[in-house]
Amino acid sequence: MDEKVDIERLALHSGLVVGGRSRKRQITYASLVAFALLSAASVLLQSGAFTYSRNCISHLSPLEQVLAQAPLTDGHNDFPIWTRAYYQNHIYQANFTSQGDLYGQVDFPRLQQGRLGAQFWSAYVECPRTPYSAANDSEDLYHEIIRDSFQQIDLVHRMIEHFPANLVPASSAAEIVHNFRTSPGRISSLLGIEGLHQIGTSASVLRMYHRLGVRYATLTHTCHNHYADSEAPSKPQHNGLSPAGEAIVAEMNRLGMIVDISHTSFATQRAALALSRAPVMYSHSSAYAVCPHSRNVPDDILKTLQKNDGIIMITFYPEFTNCESADKASLSDVADHIQYVGNLIGYRHVGLGSDFDGMAHGMRGLEDVSKYPDLIQELLDRGVAVNDLVGVIGGNVLRVLAAVEDVAHNSRHILPLEDDIKPFFK
Repeated sequence: MDEKVDIERLALHSGLVVGGRSRKRQITYASLVAFALLSAASVLLQSGAFTYSRNCISHLSPLEQVLAQAPLTDGHNDFPIWTRAYYQNHIYQANFTSQGDLYGQVDFPRLQQGRLGAQFWSAYVECPRTPYSAANDSEDLYHEIIRDSFQQIDLVHRMIEHFPANLVPASSAAEIVHNFRTSPGRISSLLGIEGLHQIGTSASVLRMYHRLGVRYATLTHTCHNHYADSEAPSKPQHNGLSPAGEAIVAEMNRLGMIVDISHTSFATQRAALALSRAPVMYSHSSAYAVCPHSRNVPDDILKTLQKNDGIIMITFYPEFTNCESADKASLSDVADHIQYVGNLIGYRHVGLGSDFDGMAHGMRGLEDVSKYPDLIQELLDRGVAVNDLVGVIGGNVLRVLAAVEDVAHNSRHILPLEDDIKPFFK
């Protein structure tokens, strides 16, 4: 059989290419390769690097069938900033490999218990001390932030190098799949930045981050910036995206970086969804209809996300999960959000974005990173199909990443966005 035809056959039967977009989009060779690899890696036994086809896993429990068919992928983890805050990025002294020796919800033994296969580590740095406004939009505000961002990116690279038994680098959908198939027990490690204040006003900095493995950029954190409005503070500066923000979204599409719209205002979300030529992502948000918090996503925007073929990674953050009482938030509440979005726009558009180590304490039932399997089991007990959960735990975000890569591949004719630099000679 012709190689391309065979790849298309594998993609169509992988269970990860289901449903469709309202706009017909060509499935390119690169994404087919990624999906074919994922199909080939449909089962990976914990005891060794042996792959099996789906008809060989019927003897496994439904939970093990789900975990065997896609790498469990979390869209957002704040372990790096926790490491900066508590250990000043000194990873060679702190005990990362003994359970319970670190502050927070993350260490390597618990990550292994949680069966995590891939992680977007957040190279987060705080917003400027001076609130953004057009009047004080000076490059001087961002020099320290950009330096700190490079330190956080370097931290993740050093962690990958120092803990090779636990972590493995990845920068593409195909690499995640390859690692899932060949490196069981090791977590494919990618990066995200959390707010475009981390690039100041420079597309060049964004491109350097991408070269260092950053594969998504959240448009804002809890502050407005040069490019976009955040959901907090509530008074907007741009009424969504600024002209520079529209240009940076286009540059992210050209570059192959996922546009992440968690933390942004509803106006920013609508603008980014209308503009982006690639699927977008909420790295850690939930359903507004279940918990009416401004960090969550209303139904009308979720339906626009469906048309964009994007993904919402449901967060485990207590305050965004149970709006009646964050103290009573539980695993069951997270399952409610997943089911609500799955029933509204399809499970194809749902993933997991915990925000572990970005919260003081984990909620009941999802206290730390060891608890992912319990959430999957809860959803199985509620009747969510195995195939849908294969997408939720990782297949869907792999699809989005592969699609973003395809858009970049097809944008090679577009010139990079250039910075406006002050004249050197006066």
